[in-house]
Amino acid sequence: MMRGGGGGGHAVSEEDKLDAEQAKWVIRRAAAWLRPYRRQVVASMVLIVTWTFTILAGPYLVRYGIDQGIVPGDAGALNLAVGAYVAVAVISYVVYRAQVMAVARVGEGFLRDLRRRVFDHLQSLSLGFYDKERSGVIVSRMTSDVDSLQELVQMGLLMFVSAALLIVISAAVLFAVSWQLFLVCLVVLPFVVLASIKFQRDSSRAYLTVRDRIGQTLTNLQEGISGVRVIQAFGREDVEVGRFARRNRVLYDAHMDSVKIAAWYLPVIEMAGIGTTAAVILAGGIMATGDGGVTVGDVAFFVLTLSNLFEPLQQLSQLFNTLQSAGAALAKLFGLLDTRPDIREKPGAVELPDDGRVVVDGVSFAYGDGPRVLSGVSLTIEPGEKIALVGPTGAGKSTLAKLIARFYDPVEGSITVGGVDLRDATLRSLRRRIVVVPQEGYLFAGSILENIRIARAEATDAEVEQALRAIGVHERFASLPEGLHTESRERGSRFSAGERQLVSLARAALVDPTVLILDEATSSLDPGTEAVVEHAMERLSRGRTVIVIAHRLTTAERADRIAVVTGGRLAELGTHDELVARGGHYAALHASWAGSLT
Repeated sequence: MMRGGGGGGHAVSEEDKLDAEQAKWVIRRAAAWLRPYRRQVVASMVLIVTWTFTILAGPYLVRYGIDQGIVPGDAGALNLAVGAYVAVAVISYVVYRAQVMAVARVGEGFLRDLRRRVFDHLQSLSLGFYDKERSGVIVSRMTSDVDSLQELVQMGLLMFVSAALLIVISAAVLFAVSWQLFLVCLVVLPFVVLASIKFQRDSSRAYLTVRDRIGQTLTNLQEGISGVRVIQAFGREDVEVGRFARRNRVLYDAHMDSVKIAAWYLPVIEMAGIGTTAAVILAGGIMATGDGGVTVGDVAFFVLTLSNLFEPLQQLSQLFNTLQSAGAALAKLFGLLDTRPDIREKPGAVELPDDGRVVVDGVSFAYGDGPRVLSGVSLTIEPGEKIALVGPTGAGKSTLAKLIARFYDPVEGSITVGGVDLRDATLRSLRRRIVVVPQEGYLFAGSILENIRIARAEATDAEVEQALRAIGVHERFASLPEGLHTESRERGSRFSAGERQLVSLARAALVDPTVLILDEATSSLDPGTEAVVEHAMERLSRGRTVIVIAHRLTTAERADRIAVVTGGRLAELGTHDELVARGGHYAALHASWAGSLT
């Protein structure tokens, strides 16, 4: 038999509680996802039902042994009962192990598919989604929400189904054996139900407090570790230790409150079971010695089977929070999967041509429901031209570059490349023709080869090496002890900021785009590395249409033309000399920059 309870460690906040309609929606969606596993689900249910009957078979065989063997003195019947009892015990062990494996296989398979689908969907969502959602919330979908489901899958679901089935079948069998003794058992049922309801309500509130206190303690711990240099620099070790000690004490008190709730509930269930057993023995003894239609075996059967009523009831009470948390987690994950990407490929999309002419025509844009950050911008960039976008912080130059890369779609106007509206192009051809090199080179865990091949997964090692040669940095990486197989480690921590940027430039060279968008990223580099990165950028830019988000005017000076963006509008357009002579926005920026150098 299963003893004890699990799954009470999850608190359920108000936002986690589902109403009836939400619960039905979650169940329908989950059931649809379980269709590929329907055979395994049916097999699991058969095993659970089989195990339930093996549990009830034990008391029944004891009843048979007493009434048919011991009382009449029939050794054959008693031996049969003993042999059958041993056989049922073995079968119960085998079936229980099989059902644990079967339920886990279905549950873990469901979670595996869920993780994959969520991750795939996150990769397909547009940047607008990530602008609105906090990264911590997104990560929690794949961590804490999946963890809530993990606990249910591992043992909670099995315990819930088997406990509910055991209660129902046990009650039916007890009633069939003796309805009189069954009525005796029901005397304490109202008290058990009320105690279980109170336990569920109190434990939910207590565990919510525990979860909140754990979060506060972990935050304090993270701050203490992350800020250890500042703490030691100002000699605040004792202060921080005292602050953590207070948080830790509050967490201890919260845990003790949850223990106190369990400490009164579990004895109530235990005493209810003992009291009911005593009442059954008393009433059954009177009825068995008289003419009450109850045998000694019936009384023994009731005593042994009563635990199948009270222990599962206790388990169901403790599993309630786990079920609530798992349901809320599924609702959030399904909601995430229902989020549609803003940037989608329309039916009948065409290939973007190998033509570097970019036309921005009357483009306006706003992030979500916010104010417009671009208004009526029109700009034509000829094939092979290098244009620099300059302007104050927040003027809209980065937003304009993102629109040209179709990370977002304009709310008004259009952007065409080679005469094709970006909204009419296939996403695959768009990402091949237009490549963005971000301000900070991001490296994944893996080798240099693998990091560059992210741009084009089917590229050979020779093609990757050619991309590095194209920007003039092959020898720099090939000379490493492990060459291009050198591991970058997490976030590229093994390499400098300049080297990470060179890998980003090599990715772009591997794709060989028509339009190149560069977010200048040399301002924080040392002079030696800066020269190497600028040389690589110069080589990569040859023969392509290049749009540079210029943070420094030295970069703008080297461009064919300069577009000055301010207040969400294209204020000026021309060469460096033309704009300086004009005495407008760019001339003022240039004069301010030149003055800062003196």
